Amino acid sequence: MGRNRMEQGTDKGKIVVLGGLNMDLMIETPRLAGPGETTEGTRFYTAPGGKGGNQAVAAARLAGIPGKVAMIGRVGGDAFGSEMRDFLEAQGIDTGFLRVDETVASGIAAIFIDSTGQNYVNAVYGTNARCDEQQVTDAETALQDASVLLVQQEIPLDVTMAAMQTAQRFGAIVILDPAPARVVPDGFLESVDILTPNQTEAEALTGIVVNDGTSAAKAAKKIRDMGLKSVIVTLGEGGAHVESDGISELLPAFNVPVVATVAAGDAFNGGLAVGLASGMNITDAARLGMAAGALCVSRDGAQEAMPYRTEAEELLAKGATI
Repeated sequence: MGRNRMEQGTDKGKIVVLGGLNMDLMIETPRLAGPGETTEGTRFYTAPGGKGGNQAVAAARLAGIPGKVAMIGRVGGDAFGSEMRDFLEAQGIDTGFLRVDETVASGIAAIFIDSTGQNYVNAVYGTNARCDEQQVTDAETALQDASVLLVQQEIPLDVTMAAMQTAQRFGAIVILDPAPARVVPDGFLESVDILTPNQTEAEALTGIVVNDGTSAAKAAKKIRDMGLKSVIVTLGEGGAHVESDGISELLPAFNVPVVATVAAGDAFNGGLAVGLASGMNITDAARLGMAAGALCVSRDGAQEAMPYRTEAEELLAKGATI
């Protein structure tokens, strides 16, 4: 594992995203209700989401090149499915591999956002759970001219694993966002170039409580001992720790007002992918991802909150870190 794929990112190749698409049902509330309790929220709205869809939109807006990003996945033949497809296409994303399943409803996620901007997510994956050999075949086609594959853990893991193996065969960089945290099959991580867990996911993988840069470094080193080439542990306002060959560095976070933390990790992964696809080293690509994540949390929504490249570059130029 690892070969020389980290040096092969180029603007000549597509960024392929395989993963979940959900319609987010957003509820803003001062606090979450307890068992048997009803509390009054302050706002409700819907927005296209899902980790795969979010990362595709983040990458597309940051790349700024129509057709640069291709989305592989499934939606239902319902209004939510149509809305999600339309939004992706409006961002210049190639939806030729986005399949419609008429037998199951599109995935949804009920997302509660409290007064601090923290989010709590309950998802029903619907058509996402029906991803199968069709998506594996689509990945075989899409990855032939790809430089990066972005994957997560919202769809069946055997499908994701097969796509990662295909990407490895074609020489594309594989970025795995291990969310939601799941028990993965043997060999699942063998085709991964960069793993990007948040604090909770890093703890689930290592048993190490991650609450600062020191514990993030310890967890990242333990994950690398599992055979991974590179690990980036995201810490929200605490920054991100990059652990790779010859690199062990905590990157400080950007200081922005937090509106909602929904999709911050997806913005990060989208930015990381764009950076690597354009030839950046892993540290600079991570900084681009962090700028994207910072801008995302300063806005409402998921896909709609994803920033454009000029916005991310302005924030990077300011260097306004904590």
